[in-house]
Amino acid sequence: MYYYETIGLVSQFISQLLILRSKCSQMKCWHILVICALPICISEAARILALFNYAGRSQYVIFHTYLKALAARGHQVDVYGYHPLEKPVPNYTDISIGGSAVLKDVSIEQLRGQGPFQVMRYFLDNMLQTCRVAFKNENILNLMKSNITYHAVITLIMGPDCFIGFSHRFKAPLISITTSTALPWVTYRNRNPDNPAYIPNYFLYFSNQMNLWERLINAVFDCAVKVWYDRNVNTATEEFFKHHYGKDYPSVRELQQRISLILVNSHFSVNTPRPTLPTFLEIGGLHIKSNGKLPEASDLQTYLDEAKEGVVYFSLGSMIRSETFTETKLRAFIDAFSQLPQRVLWKTGNISGLSDNVKTATWLPQLEILKHPNVRVFITHGGLLGTQEAIYAGVPMVGIPVILDQPLNIMNYVSKGVAVHLDYDSITTENVLKALNKVLHEPR
Repeated sequence: MYYYETIGLVSQFISQLLILRSKCSQMKCWHILVICALPICISEAARILALFNYAGRSQYVIFHTYLKALAARGHQVDVYGYHPLEKPVPNYTDISIGGSAVLKDVSIEQLRGQGPFQVMRYFLDNMLQTCRVAFKNENILNLMKSNITYHAVITLIMGPDCFIGFSHRFKAPLISITTSTALPWVTYRNRNPDNPAYIPNYFLYFSNQMNLWERLINAVFDCAVKVWYDRNVNTATEEFFKHHYGKDYPSVRELQQRISLILVNSHFSVNTPRPTLPTFLEIGGLHIKSNGKLPEASDLQTYLDEAKEGVVYFSLGSMIRSETFTETKLRAFIDAFSQLPQRVLWKTGNISGLSDNVKTATWLPQLEILKHPNVRVFITHGGLLGTQEAIYAGVPMVGIPVILDQPLNIMNYVSKGVAVHLDYDSITTENVLKALNKVLHEPR
């Protein structure tokens, strides 16, 4: 759109120059033409402030993709966060807000058996701590005093909204992004429809085809979660606001209602279809961009190429460590993998007793691996980013959901016939093999 508008403006400008030139003598008006030609470089670039109070690494895949695209379009982007780009790009400036608050990997046993409110409390406490650390950081304190003109402020919707005060500080429109499907407390900010009769709650395992009893549970639970968030998270954030922004600032609840745009990492083709307002945009799969090449310094290309029977790829994301499974469940996977003719590529820490067909690494280029034609199964915890990559690459999944939206994601994929559910509590050698063989050998 901007390309054609610019071409039109330039054409009009040139036409005016020609008219002016025809009215002037050759020698007397050239200085006027030169002065008139100076504004020909038309700029629509903005200066954008992005602040992220979540220290988990995987979420930054979405942030970086979005912000780099803005920078590539000529906007100046200042990013306050925990994970800078590995390779700097033009118009993009990373500013650290305190590495000491970076989230650590957690044990799966820490998360199992906890209800949704306990899990929310865990993330709330963790993110409030990152906020406290950030507002002691010199870079944030300098930003509070800055007179820079920002044209937009971008923040994360997840836990406490401790950074949205900067939208009022710089009198700039507020854009918020969530790296998951819409959390229960997202939609009321811009009045997006959220009907519990056919939109399952983020923390429940229902499909959009609920019976009457499930709809009742969904409606009551949805209301309870929103009330809990407001009374616990917003109240805690309000105290944070008064301390760091001052009493003359609007309340956090008022600023939440001023939001101009919400970007949500979902897509109607794989998530629950729902009505959306123009200010509620689905951006599912935004982070998926790959040249398909594996790192030249590794032996992964050879390992995958030579897997005549195919490869099973196993990863539980950037936060959950599979080596923290109980000994019994860990042994179930080790024994099951030893009986497979396929090779297994496992993202994990140090595990002993593995068979020769299993290769491990603490970090793996996930999308490039999933796109390899020999990868036949993805064993996953059901995180949204990884499962979107698997769907993009056409790799069926065995899902072992743990917390948050993972059970909902896997249930959704099972209903669409692209995944098999393996319950964590029922993990045995027999059940692992049963799930893998179903995906490996059933043509659908």
